[in-house]
Amino acid sequence: MTVYGFHASHEQVPPADLLAAVVRAEEAGFGAAMCSDHFSPWSVRQGESGFAWSWLGAALQATDRIPFGVVNAPGQRYHPAIVAQAVGTLAAMYPGRFWAALGSGEASNEHITGDRWPRKDVRNARLRECVDAIRALLRGEEVSHDGLVTVDRARLWTRPDTVPPLIGAACSEATAAWCADWADGLVTVNAPRERLRRIADAYRSAGGTGPLYLQVHLSWDPDPDTALAVAHDQWRTNVHGPPASWDLDTPELFDSVSEHVTPERVTGSVNVSADLGQHAAWLQEYADLGFDTVMLHHVGREQSAFVDAFGDKVLPRLDATPAAPAYAEEAR
Repeated sequence: MTVYGFHASHEQVPPADLLAAVVRAEEAGFGAAMCSDHFSPWSVRQGESGFAWSWLGAALQATDRIPFGVVNAPGQRYHPAIVAQAVGTLAAMYPGRFWAALGSGEASNEHITGDRWPRKDVRNARLRECVDAIRALLRGEEVSHDGLVTVDRARLWTRPDTVPPLIGAACSEATAAWCADWADGLVTVNAPRERLRRIADAYRSAGGTGPLYLQVHLSWDPDPDTALAVAHDQWRTNVHGPPASWDLDTPELFDSVSEHVTPERVTGSVNVSADLGQHAAWLQEYADLGFDTVMLHHVGREQSAFVDAFGDKVLPRLDATPAAPAYAEEAR
């Protein structure tokens, strides 16, 4: 049975409002939550970018049962030992309720260090070094490593009893297959159904056995024109796939290259409808593709009406678990 969760978009919503929204989402019947970890928004119009790790501690404490995940890019903005410490502390405080997805990142968040932005193959190699270091630290090992990242005699003194899952983040078939070698699951973002099927199949065919997560961008309002206008205002900068989404490095650049994106084009990246039945049908399609958890991201900055409407009218129509189960086995 598929779990339907709430995606907390730090790029769009102030952290205090986002905290209230995720509490409301749990009360409305959402069974999980995840959040982004950005330094910059995708657009100047979005106007926010709270620190995910501070917010996660508050969100886990403010909710009762739902598990949380975060998508993080270790290696440039974050040293892997610091990521391991953050993951380890949250997992120790909230056993069974936290997982982290690890990806190679985007220049818009990572350029702030002043280091050069590596090629994709180098970023993947750097990510794998970080994953290995984070896992070893979470197992209690002392880690020293000299490579694309450097770790010197690091050891975690506060660790969870069970190592939380480390999920791979992928937007392509090639990356999904690569993640199968190291990840405890896979997370991707919504795309045409056949492309999502290929991404999931690539992970499974390469030997990946962990759960599949999907972040779905959607826009809903009782007025169809408003639903489309919100999607166009807030998410037109996200119609550009890789490598543009990886390599553009400021919100102003994203806004510039998106100046002539039409509302109709945005519907290729965002599920836009005033019909809650249509949204339920779309979500059921993702479950039918084999996704274990589907995270709903309403791309508007105001979340309350979306949470209430989907909790009351959409989630009850779906074959879903009331909450994601806590993980029971130690990750690899």
